[in-house]
Amino acid sequence: MANPLKNTPRETVFRLTEQIEILPGQVVSRTLAQNPALSVTLFAFDRDEEIGTHDSEGDALVTVLEGTGRFTVDGTEYTLTAGESLLMPAKKPHAVFAPEAFKMLLLVVFPQREIRKDEN
Repeated sequence: MANPLKNTPRETVFRLTEQIEILPGQVVSRTLAQNPALSVTLFAFDRDEEIGTHDSEGDALVTVLEGTGRFTVDGTEYTLTAGESLLMPAKKPHAVFAPEAFKMLLLVVFPQREIRKDEN
């Protein structure tokens, strides 16, 4: 079975903020793990970049690693700085905006799908 964690150094102390680079005029992402139950992704936003309003089937936990990010969840704005986290509930519309360049870690936990007896 392949290791579900990727794009990270093994048996080495490292800083998440050094695993992704802020690039001019871009939103950069780096997937660290992804499967049907979980997604872990690093993001780096240049100033004034954004991810427009969308929703997710899973609960999304964001932690700002560097800089400041603005998150809008179901119409309410939250400004987070380094070290702060926010849980964005599943199926609620949310968006991300960078008033300044920033980096964040996104952890999405998807609901477990029930397996019907006839699927076994």
